[in-house]
Amino acid sequence: MLVYIHVPFCRSKCSYCAFPSAAIGRDPDKIAPLLKEYLDVLSLEIEQSSLTLGKRSVTSVFFGGGTPSLLPPALVGRVMDKLAGAFSLAEKLEVTLEANPESLRGNAAAKYLEAGANRLSLGVQSLDDAMLRVLGRPHKAIDGINAVYAARAAGFKNLNVDLMWGLPGQGVRRWLQTLKDVIELAPDHVSSYNLTLEPGTPLEIEHENGALVLPPERDQNIMFMEGAALLESAGYLQYEISNFARMGFQCAHNIGYWEGEEYLGLGPSSTSTIGPKRWTNPASLASWKEQVQKGVDGRAVEILTPKIRILEHIMLRLRTARGLRLKAYKDLTGGDFLKDHEKLVQTLHENGLLRARNGYLSLTRSGMMVSNAVLTNIFERLEADPALNPDKFPRKPSACAALAASSSPRVRPVKWPEAEVQPKVRRLIEPE
Repeated sequence: MLVYIHVPFCRSKCSYCAFPSAAIGRDPDKIAPLLKEYLDVLSLEIEQSSLTLGKRSVTSVFFGGGTPSLLPPALVGRVMDKLAGAFSLAEKLEVTLEANPESLRGNAAAKYLEAGANRLSLGVQSLDDAMLRVLGRPHKAIDGINAVYAARAAGFKNLNVDLMWGLPGQGVRRWLQTLKDVIELAPDHVSSYNLTLEPGTPLEIEHENGALVLPPERDQNIMFMEGAALLESAGYLQYEISNFARMGFQCAHNIGYWEGEEYLGLGPSSTSTIGPKRWTNPASLASWKEQVQKGVDGRAVEILTPKIRILEHIMLRLRTARGLRLKAYKDLTGGDFLKDHEKLVQTLHENGLLRARNGYLSLTRSGMMVSNAVLTNIFERLEADPALNPDKFPRKPSACAALAASSSPRVRPVKWPEAEVQPKVRRLIEPE
């Protein structure tokens, strides 16, 4: 089982961020009570989860947010102790802590390592001060560089750097230079996300008002293609649309999610999927506290239908470089994916967007840029054609149970980059 812990606090809200979080500023007299209340409720939720689920084996823990590095290392250590008492932590447990660069001053990185975190994910986002100002980030480029050095000096041997591209005012050359600078820092993993203008965020409002302009679609396509090629040439293999890693440093938490492992979400707004059940905690601290105090009876649980599981299975597998295992699809549905979608598969293959190899069907890098269109087409076909409807497929109960996990509690809801599709291809991949 995977465990995700949502830390719903930030110093200040970034201009692009739509994640549930509260800006708590810097006044220690205000922050301390909030963190104590959060830890008390989180501890109770961990205890309740253990009573409900039993002492399950946990293979990864991910502290996400928000800004998890606002939790003092001692509190992170107390959370890890609670988890160790409630569940069976794997010997090679991956514990990821997301951190803002400015929060790793002094010996903070070493303290987080002592508290149990062994993988650090730094929200660098850019090494360009102008871009950081546009994003409303609280740090400067030099803070990102210093944070990488501090993490290495503290002893972190598994280090991720989060970056964003497609930013207002960012050209192709500027983006590629950022990647080159990050490669010089030698992290073990790079997450490279396309900026998504989420409704209601300051950046989205400015864009709607014409106050800022995103790079043209052609430039964004080049950023994605050339950026991925640059990272791979430096030894970072693309194992998912937005994720690159040196050999052996893929994020175990994210891979577990994409491969359908069960996961438990703790904290406000976090989602859990255990067996056929899925539930999401309330977003506000007060509502989450009220629900936890009511216990498991206080939450609304969704029972996942076979259709939802299969559609999510397709979507999650096609996010990855490995792709969809055709035999697994047949075992789960009784259907033959290549026959069910013969015309679409043939068209995508002929246009270099899809490949079939060693029993897997996967999108090429070009195909990843039109993945939204491809997946929408497949899903609409499944919805419209009774012969292809997943609810009609025979399936093995044990196989269905293996598909319990789907929407990730932590993986960022990134809009996949869209390429300018040639008219011939667009006609063939879009539903008639």
